[in-house]
Formats: sequence, structure tokens, C-alpha cells
Amino acid sequence: MSNSALNLTLCSTLLWYQFPECAVAPYGFVFYFAVKVFNLVVGTPCNVLVLWQILSRKSDATTSNIFIFNLALLDTYFCLMTPVDMVNRLLLNDRRVWFLQRFAYGIKDVALLFLVCICLDRYMAVVHPVLFTAIRDNRVRICVSALVWCLILAYGLTKSVLGVVIVNEVFSGVILFSFVVMIFCNISIIWVLRRSVTGKETMHPVKKKAFRMVLIILGIIVVNYLPPVALMPFAPYYSFMVFFCHIRTSVFAIMDLSCSIEPLLYITKMERADIRGCWSTFAKKPHSVNT
Repeated sequence: MSNSALNLTLCSTLLWYQFPECAVAPYGFVFYFAVKVFNLVVGTPCNVLVLWQILSRKSDATTSNIFIFNLALLDTYFCLMTPVDMVNRLLLNDRRVWFLQRFAYGIKDVALLFLVCICLDRYMAVVHPVLFTAIRDNRVRICVSALVWCLILAYGLTKSVLGVVIVNEVFSGVILFSFVVMIFCNISIIWVLRRSVTGKETMHPVKKKAFRMVLIILGIIVVNYLPPVALMPFAPYYSFMVFFCHIRTSVFAIMDLSCSIEPLLYITKMERADIRGCWSTFAKKPHSVNT
């Protein structure tokens, strides 16, 4: 039996880790699968709640809601792929299903482009309000969203068909670029908003809402995207064991965790009336059917 066939057999029997070398320290893969289950159980309903809240309040929507909706849609898809991903990784190891899995991971890799769009939209609204007024039309954001979808689908298909190695450098470039842009936008927004309330007791409601949105995005950036930016560029300097058994697995698990953290942070900033309205709508549905 060849070495590759032996490794494939070992990987299919030793469920918690991808490489036989990781048998002595499978904790990264335990964390990885725990995040998968958490995303399915928590991330899926939270993203659905975000989608429902945006669709049900079209008349009171902000310009960023178009990007938030698309991001929640991508996160919902990725969460729902969890059963397929886990069954194929742990049991089937079917080559055809791997194409679908790599596509889902490609989608997740660059879904943060919609987070970049949210940051840029809020940056323009706060730092350059005059220019923002001129481009407030949502048709502009729909066109931008369509362009981002094209980039995301192209990346996902490339990763699915050609493999992970082909897009590694593209992924590193995208995440580094996105991280820098998002940090710049959020720091600029916080600086302008804090300066605008100097000497005042309260912040204007519109600015307060923008400030809360900035804090949401900043939390997502620090928790989910700082680890890959800080660790992945040094991949050539790690040993095989450290990189493949610990760092890479943990970093991607933390990034995947954004599927739950993003909607949870958004929900915590929703008005209480919005959350009560959501639950009351679901509670009233059985009653309305019977009447």
C-alpha cells in the first residue's frame, strides 16, 4: 500500500484529526469541530433572525443593511453546510463532496468583503457626509453587492476546482487588505464621532447608531480576523506539527466562528422592540392559522 493510501486510511479511521502526525495533539481539530456544531446550532437561527429583521423593516432600513443582509445570507449558507462537511470529513471522504466543501470554504474566505463594504459605507456616512449624500441611492450599493458576489463566486469556484494551494496567496492578500481597510475606517469613524461630542452631554441618535455599528464591526475584526493576519504570514517558519495540527486549524476555526459572532453582535445592538416583535410574530402564527 502506498504512503498516500495509508494516510487516507488513517485519516478516515482517526476521526478527530486530518493528519496522522496530529494524533498526539488533536486539540485543534476538537476545537474545529466544536465550532462547526456551535455555528450550526447558534449561527443558523441568529443569521435567520438578522435576515428576518432586515426584510421586515425595509422602510426603516439603513444603507448598510444591504451589505449586512448579503453577509448574513452567506453565513447562513456556510452554517447549513456543516452536516455535509462533518459527515464527509469524518466518514465518507468522497472526492465529489470535497468540491462542494471547498466551494463553501471559498465563499467563507472572502465573505468578509461585505464586511469591508459595511465599514466603507459607515466611513463615508460619518467622515464624508456631503459625498455620502450624493451616493446615498441604494442602487449604488446593489451594484457594489453584485460585483462583490461575482468576486466571491469566482474565488469559490476557483478554490473548488483547482484546489486550496492555488488560492492561498490570493486569500492572504484579501484578508490582509480587508483587515487594513476595516481598521482604518473604524478608527477614523471613532475619532470623528468622539470629537463631535466633545463638550456635549449626549450624542445625536444617528451618530450614536453609527457608533454602535462601528463597535460591532471592530469587535468582529479583532476577534475573528486578527489571528490569521498575525499568524498566517509566518507559516514557512512553523514546523509541520505546529502549523497543520495547531495554528492553521485553530485560525480557520476562529474565522468560521464569525458566522455566529457577526449575527450575535448585530442582535445585541438591535432595539428590544425589534426582538420582541420578531418573537411575537412567530408566536402568533399558530394562532392566526386556527382563526
